[in-house]
Amino acid sequence: MSTPSRWPLPPESIRFVLPRRMVTQLASHPLSEQLYPLGIGYYQLARGHEMRRERHDDFLLIYCLEGSGRVTFGESQKRRVIKAGDLLVLPRGTPHHYWTEQKDPWSIYWIHFDGSLSQAFVDQLNMDPQLPLLHLGIHSRLVADFEALLDTRQARHHLESYLHSANQLRQLLSHIALLRPLARLQQDEAMDLEKVHSLMQARLHEQLDVETLANAVSLSKFHFIKKYKALTGTTPINHFIQLKIERACHLLDVTNKGIKEIAWAVGYEDAYYFSRIFRKVMGISPSEYRAIRLGQSSYTS
Repeated sequence: MSTPSRWPLPPESIRFVLPRRMVTQLASHPLSEQLYPLGIGYYQLARGHEMRRERHDDFLLIYCLEGSGRVTFGESQKRRVIKAGDLLVLPRGTPHHYWTEQKDPWSIYWIHFDGSLSQAFVDQLNMDPQLPLLHLGIHSRLVADFEALLDTRQARHHLESYLHSANQLRQLLSHIALLRPLARLQQDEAMDLEKVHSLMQARLHEQLDVETLANAVSLSKFHFIKKYKALTGTTPINHFIQLKIERACHLLDVTNKGIKEIAWAVGYEDAYYFSRIFRKVMGISPSEYRAIRLGQSSYTS
């Protein structure tokens, strides 16, 4: 683990470095070797907190809850401001210097972590390598994820507890990846994604073209498709089809309606075309899907 901060810890803050013996076991255990925490902490109104590392041999994540700070990173020593709701991710090998403002001290959660898939989990966050800072906003569920990791310190000698914490770290990083499109949305007020998706939900029983969706958010068709794909990773029509099939699955689960009726209910007049779309999305036909619900088939065959 990179050298921990020597900042004097006040009673309301927490710094927990995993025992080296446990780190060694996590690094070789098949359930944790891909990703595991090295140190976890919460610093409350951390006036005077500062850290400089020329050598950084693990991964570091900082989530700012209040206050502000500064960071310089990389060989070129780029500088950025860190504010409440910001997430800073410093990959292995990134020299850095961060500190909080005396007049506006930050409160932060932090995690040092490692593992063979650490870089892959960071890559999943889809951050600009030139700007390892993401404005997520304050999310209570994300705070709960950090608190769950901090509970690890209550069981210093039980491997099972640390294996659990390794999987909680997976959950936390994948949760951040899930919040990433929302962060992009906050940075791009010209695109009301919630309005688009509400319109899609309201029109599941019919067809809906891209032009109508673009007009709903006052964008040209070209810019709408481009912005939508940047925010969601897919096209608006693909997402609309996915919503239709999800609705069809629900109807197959909770009603005894025939395939033709369900096709009609999600906007397809041709039941055969509906079945082809359903198979393309789900990998099985509507009747095969219903057979699973009735216990006449398994999930995998």
